[in-house]
Amino acid sequence: MFERFTKDARSVVDGAVGHAEESRAGQVRPEHLLLALFDPAGGRAAFALSALGLPERREEVRWTLAEARRRAGLTQVEATALAGLGIDVSEVVARVEEVHGVGAMSGGRGAGGWRPGRRLSFSRGAKSVLERSLREALARHDRHIGDDHLLLALTVLPGVAAEALAEHGVTYEAVVRVLYGGGAKAG
Repeated sequence: MFERFTKDARSVVDGAVGHAEESRAGQVRPEHLLLALFDPAGGRAAFALSALGLPERREEVRWTLAEARRRAGLTQVEATALAGLGIDVSEVVARVEEVHGVGAMSGGRGAGGWRPGRRLSFSRGAKSVLERSLREALARHDRHIGDDHLLLALTVLPGVAAEALAEHGVTYEAVVRVLYGGGAKAG
């Protein structure tokens, strides 16, 4: 599948690996793909993100992703649902961090986590983003998978990355409108 990726899309995937290594994550996750979308200067995804005002809020997005990582990757919606069951995720995180240190629930450093020199694998969520990007390209009759297809996949698949994007007005419909001028629905 990677042979179908454009130079910009490959740059995003390589950047995601770099972000995962930098954060000492055990795997490349969708959040790393999102962070890597901020890196390239000239791709279609960068154009869409810029048109939607996201580069100015990059640090807010990073903070949102870091907070989700502290909650063991739970979205805010999931944390709210647990609160409805009487489980205060903030309290659970505080207690775990009190005993094991800040970031103990982030999954980056323990058994099966980050190790220097170890080749990182892609999480199920990151693989889903890559697969969905292929579907996005095929649906648009594009011969190659671009960084714009990765962005579309991140907006439509449930999870922390989509939640962080939506929180800042970057939805599937908004990206489609900017890139293609239409309001096509996810397929």
